[in-house]
Amino acid sequence: MLIHIFRGPGRVFGCTTDATGANLPSRFAPWNSFKSIDLSRDGAPQPGVNANECLDDIDKHGFHITDAHVRITEDVL
Repeated sequence: MLIHIFRGPGRVFGCTTDATGANLPSRFAPWNSFKSIDLSRDGAPQPGVNANECLDDIDKHGFHITDAHVRITEDVL
């Protein structure tokens, strides 16, 4: 799955399948495009991204948010 990663303030990052990042929480705006990666549960590990947590959050909420590589998705809902 193609995942778009955006950078918020500090060490906050948002992952989404939306190339514009429009579905990311406004709480951490402005979101700046960082990079896009192919991510899968059984694929090659990606530095700084826990594939299972990321894909679980995207399936459930449409996005995955981390702060300093720590999952905070549930905290921003």
